[in-house]
Amino acid sequence: MQIEAAVFRKPHDPLTIEAVDIDKPARREVLVRTVASGVCHSDLHVVDGQGRFPLDRPIVLGHEGAGVVEAVGDDVTAVRVGDHVVACLSGFCGSCPQCLGGHPNLCTGGLVTRPDSGVPRLSQNGAPVRQFIGISSYAEKMLLHENSLVKIDKEIPLDRAALVGCGVLTGVGAALRTSGLQAGQTVAVFGCGGVGLSIIQGARIGAARQIIAVDMFAAKEEMAKRAGATHFVNSGEDDPVKAVRALTGGLGVDHAFEAVGLAKLCRQAIESLAIRGTATIVGVLPPDATIEFPWMAIRPECKVQTSRMGSNRFRIDIPLYLDFYRQGRLDLDSMVTKRGHLGDINEAFRAMKAGEVARTVLIFD
Repeated sequence: MQIEAAVFRKPHDPLTIEAVDIDKPARREVLVRTVASGVCHSDLHVVDGQGRFPLDRPIVLGHEGAGVVEAVGDDVTAVRVGDHVVACLSGFCGSCPQCLGGHPNLCTGGLVTRPDSGVPRLSQNGAPVRQFIGISSYAEKMLLHENSLVKIDKEIPLDRAALVGCGVLTGVGAALRTSGLQAGQTVAVFGCGGVGLSIIQGARIGAARQIIAVDMFAAKEEMAKRAGATHFVNSGEDDPVKAVRALTGGLGVDHAFEAVGLAKLCRQAIESLAIRGTATIVGVLPPDATIEFPWMAIRPECKVQTSRMGSNRFRIDIPLYLDFYRQGRLDLDSMVTKRGHLGDINEAFRAMKAGEVARTVLIFD
């Protein structure tokens, strides 16, 4: 079967819309008709050649997808034909120590993909085309392991639900699951893209009393305050560490989050902490990144930790966060700044780099 997909071939080059062959579902695999896909910064890291994800090319990018099940392979039990589903890059094996210990987001059993020696899921003229993180949502159809999917209520609009597969899951989970945030504490979020705005929303849901958003783009102030920020610091104009300390009466914040993947922002987050504060690094840094800071720049008994995909158990958390959306506690509607089609993918990357959007969502007819 042939489908259209956005194919990445060379760093810094535009993605090209090409015909790609997609195989039939094998055992425990599911074929999904893509309805919507968010455009995430992780895909942009690949296009910009930043080395955060070592990949063979050509590859179909995209990992924030939602759609409708069209076919299932043998032994699939999680979904049926006609179900609405969200894909998640935290595909899990279900049998490794981390999965059995209740941390499937840290699965060590390997990605739920086909072995290289087998028939590829995606191909062109018989040659393999790689899948990005076992998903590849910049395509008319996705062929996935069932452990990369969760069934959702059909009443949820799929263009909003798609966001919960990565950015919202990562951000809200970092605040509610990873950080240890307690009601009444103070928060600073460094970087107000899709993940940062989701951290702000998670902190609001978790009843933080002060949420300081930090970003270099002035246009992000309105987005951040709509998400729940109580204050905004333009880091292009002011020293963000000094500004955060001033806004907290010199104390610093109980929780600081880095949401971009830049060593400079990690240092700023760490230096903005209060005594016994916690810095949670959510962004994906380049493999050779080094975070350095003066020892006396941080307060006593602070902690620095990382968060992988919001410490999620996505089969539980995605339906939970979508319930928050239905209850009006999680705003997914305003997270979708622009909508487009598959051919608009390169424009979506441009808008993201320019800081113009929270998220662009690609809609498939």
